[in-house]
Amino acid sequence: VPGQVGAQWGPLGGCGVPEGGTRWGAVPGPAPGAWCCVLPGPEAASAPVHPRNSLSAPRNRPEGKVLETVGVFEAPKQHGKYETGQLFLHSVFGYRGIVLFPWQARLYDRDVASPVTEKSENAAGHGSKEVKGKTHTYYQVLIDARDCPHISQRSQTEAVTFLANHDDSRALYAIPGLDYVSHEDILPYSSTDQVPIQHELFERFLMYDQTKVPPFVARDTLCAWQEKNHPWLELSDVHRETTENIRVTVIPFYMGMREAQNSHVYWWRYCIRLENLDSEVVQLRERHWRIFSLSGTLETVRGRGVVGREPVLSKEQPAFQYSSHVSLQASSGHMWGTFRFERPDGSHFDVRIPPFSLESNKDEKTPPSGLHW
Repeated sequence: VPGQVGAQWGPLGGCGVPEGGTRWGAVPGPAPGAWCCVLPGPEAASAPVHPRNSLSAPRNRPEGKVLETVGVFEAPKQHGKYETGQLFLHSVFGYRGIVLFPWQARLYDRDVASPVTEKSENAAGHGSKEVKGKTHTYYQVLIDARDCPHISQRSQTEAVTFLANHDDSRALYAIPGLDYVSHEDILPYSSTDQVPIQHELFERFLMYDQTKVPPFVARDTLCAWQEKNHPWLELSDVHRETTENIRVTVIPFYMGMREAQNSHVYWWRYCIRLENLDSEVVQLRERHWRIFSLSGTLETVRGRGVVGREPVLSKEQPAFQYSSHVSLQASSGHMWGTFRFERPDGSHFDVRIPPFSLESNKDEKTPPSGLHW
């Protein structure tokens, strides 16, 4: 997958460029055809990169120019899935991570031609294609805390939030350093380090077992946490659509229900990833949402940027990911809309946000009682 020493990796085959301009390069591995990676810190951008037999990162020294061994790349799996404990680099955002567990999701890709004819209008009053979902593997992962500063401008590192079942009805849990990663975004590697990932939950969830492959296995606390909170962790549907080489991927999650002023308020979060599949630099300027509730209301939301930002998508940093929340006074609904982007010449174009359902499955799910280990 990686190329030559110091090669810049693109959105399909590489890590991009971390904040500070540091490029992550690949170097030959110990076996024929094997490749490894050098991860210098921001201060080491001008330091010479020498071929190494390993995936490397900077030691914690002021000059930031000393590389240390991290691990060795493995061949990405074309079939099957990665197991709990698999170490990886994220092929788009470039962070180090470890797989907690896989999910099987339904991927609705509106870029794939469907034999079904297009509908004229659906119940929400917008044109829509009948899209059949296909099963696709996603992973719940831990992000290495050392890499969070490098990806903070491109991806939120507090990707998982849910309501807590406490007396305070406004209580909202945010779990830092968790992410959902598609199978094709995993660049697997191995390590001899017994604690290769820095995350406050790493040693609570995983233990080292040199007899296993990978040598990190789930503790009972991880299994219990997954079982207890899976309704709010599990992703069931993924929606994807591309407009003018800008791909939008949406993953909605149900968060729970609150009672307020003798009515029920249902909450969802949705994770959105924007990817520039072209070489032209574009900048997100506006969002335009339409939110339909089963109660019969249709709300329009317009605003500048997303989560207070107007991200630039370039060849060097082609992707941006964020999460937001929405509430309805009904147990289901759906959302769709557009993002307005600006080109370098000042012209604008709209990118479609694929329609996605907001489902509560309220008969199956009850709010979690909080995080206790």
